[in-house]
Amino acid sequence: MSAQDAPLDAETRRQRRHFALRRLHSLTGVIPVGVFLIVHLWTNAKAMSGPVSFTEAVEEINNLPLLVVVETLFIFLPLAFHAVWGVVLAFEAKPNVGVYGYPRNWMYVLQRVTGVIALLFLLVHLNDFRVAKALGAMPHDAFFTELGRLLSVRWKALLYLLGTTASIFHFANGLRTFLWSWGVTISERSQRFTTWACAGLGAAMWLLGASTIVFFSTGGTLMVPRSLVRGEGGRDPADTTHAAPLPPPTTSAPRPAAPH
Repeated sequence: MSAQDAPLDAETRRQRRHFALRRLHSLTGVIPVGVFLIVHLWTNAKAMSGPVSFTEAVEEINNLPLLVVVETLFIFLPLAFHAVWGVVLAFEAKPNVGVYGYPRNWMYVLQRVTGVIALLFLLVHLNDFRVAKALGAMPHDAFFTELGRLLSVRWKALLYLLGTTASIFHFANGLRTFLWSWGVTISERSQRFTTWACAGLGAAMWLLGASTIVFFSTGGTLMVPRSLVRGEGGRDPADTTHAAPLPPPTTSAPRPAAPH
């Protein structure tokens, strides 16, 4: 029997299984979890065009055929695997930034830290909306109003901003390492390009997500004039809540007829 035909020992099988799970974990972080994150941010950003646009975008998703099957197979199960195995990797991590403070080592640590923050934020977000929807306590056409009520609380808005920032960093940096580890970018030049490209994608996603949170929290958007989000789609209290009511029209009393 040749060495290739010899049965693998337990340690070799464990290493191969661990390698395969790491590859699957990396893949699910991009497809479908990363793609879902982009779509989710884009759908929520429709709120800046008004409640009608936002509700229509949500209804388009809810009217998809076999939505429960699609969400379970292509979102929830891959997300659950990515989260659980990510926690395992986080506890297995052996950071050495204290000795070797190179940028790649710091990115390695930040990837683990932001993964844990993103997971905790996901649980909060699911509790705020998905659980209530599943129990029938919140129809999807009430999401706009509920988001406005929820994010009007300052600490909650800051929590959502932190969770969104961690999620986007985790995805953008994970996309960079995915392209490296899967051999898509091999040369130093291509790796340098993908680093900047992923950073640009992450910055665009963050601006989109942060603008949506600020819009719901304050009625405005980042780097966008408030006048662009007022009207039917805006929540500017100066236009509605605090607007002084117009006085009722006054009519002059009829003059008495002159005596003849």
